[in-house]
Amino acid sequence: MGMRLRRESRGQELWIATDKLAQPPGHVFYRKLNQLLAEHGFDRFVEELCLPFYEPTGSGRPSIPPGVYFRMLFVGYFEGLDSQRGISWRCADSRSLSEFLGYGPTEEAPDHSTLTRSRQRLPQAIHDQVFGWVLGLAAQKKLLGGKTVAVDSTMLEANAAMKSIVRKDTGENYQAYLTKLAKEAGIDDPSAEYLRRFDKKRKGKTTSNDDWQSPSDPDAQITKMKDGRRHLAYKAEQVVDLDSEFILHAAIHSATAGDAETLLDSVMTAEANLQSADSSMSVEEVVADKGFHKAATLESCDHFSIRTYIPEPHRPHGSTWTDKPEDFKRVVTNNRARIKRAKSKDYQRLRSERVERSFAHVCETGGARRSWLRGFINVSKRYLMTVAAHNLGLVMRKLFGVGKPKALWDMFALAGLLWLTMSLFKRLTRALELHPRRSNMKITIRPQFAFAGQKGVSPTAC
Repeated sequence: MGMRLRRESRGQELWIATDKLAQPPGHVFYRKLNQLLAEHGFDRFVEELCLPFYEPTGSGRPSIPPGVYFRMLFVGYFEGLDSQRGISWRCADSRSLSEFLGYGPTEEAPDHSTLTRSRQRLPQAIHDQVFGWVLGLAAQKKLLGGKTVAVDSTMLEANAAMKSIVRKDTGENYQAYLTKLAKEAGIDDPSAEYLRRFDKKRKGKTTSNDDWQSPSDPDAQITKMKDGRRHLAYKAEQVVDLDSEFILHAAIHSATAGDAETLLDSVMTAEANLQSADSSMSVEEVVADKGFHKAATLESCDHFSIRTYIPEPHRPHGSTWTDKPEDFKRVVTNNRARIKRAKSKDYQRLRSERVERSFAHVCETGGARRSWLRGFINVSKRYLMTVAAHNLGLVMRKLFGVGKPKALWDMFALAGLLWLTMSLFKRLTRALELHPRRSNMKITIRPQFAFAGQKGVSPTAC
């Protein structure tokens, strides 16, 4: 067969029959996921759920089915895409994803603006019920636990820049504010370089949320990220089942909200999600780090018969109970005794392993660390659907052995490596059987690398 030296452009035919179009084999993971969703009536469920929010007569701009909207958000997690434009482009570019959405070879995938319109039309309650449906699916498969849960939080970078913040009282930006301070200090016409040096040296320099806000995203708060940067962000809090690793609840809070203040609400919402999923389990134990320790929070958990395993932070002057109720002292003492047990150490090890793993899947490889949406409602909808896709991946992993599309190819690569190892072992064994005298010899494998063109090495030897 002769080799073509250059790629020649061919003229496009005017009419092509659909049965002559190239049919890709599709992706095994997405086909399995579609089968799972179809078996449990996902499309029928979301269509009945979203029916009151669409025009009954069918007039107006054609919309996409609700099942397609939620599937595209699931694709964002499985493909690690953080923006709606990226999701739309990926679905239009991949025939496997178009098949997953239910579109034929002659149909175009939905545009990112259609995703935005669907998200604005559907309220937060609809997304909560879809999240509960995924938990119900896990409960039907006998995969859901819920007796012992772990709570932790992380910061999500908001779609707003620190350079664009303005004063709440006057509305002036940071540059105008520095210019005013320089004029008050006696400098009439300061340059940009002087303002930078002036801002670096001035005393009392603060960017408090009480004085500053972002004009594009007022809900975002100025906070310190894990890498030390000051940025506008949101706080994401998750309640993870330590037994099955499913996320029972995920919520978006203000970046300045304390962990201890949001702990009980998250746990009670996770309990409600378990009940709506028809699970026989209930939350009995809560594990968290020392940032969630607060006497009032421990007393509230004890009121609902929830045992806490929360390490106590170091206090240089100890604890004083002169101005606090006696119940606070009792619950703190009981929690202090529980965290000294071996059971608490096992819980803390599982918490640091499985909760951080869930954040790694959702935020790092799932594309949720950086939000391209603005406002509590929009960020909450997108993050909740990302977590729902993570739970779907856990169901797929427990049922079929693969939880993400990329993991399927990793399994193929591992199978190929095992096959290669076994074939080499068989050849070595056969060689020793053919030459019994060499069976007692010490075999040393020394890999040698040579490059074409090296002195003493011919190109054919490479």
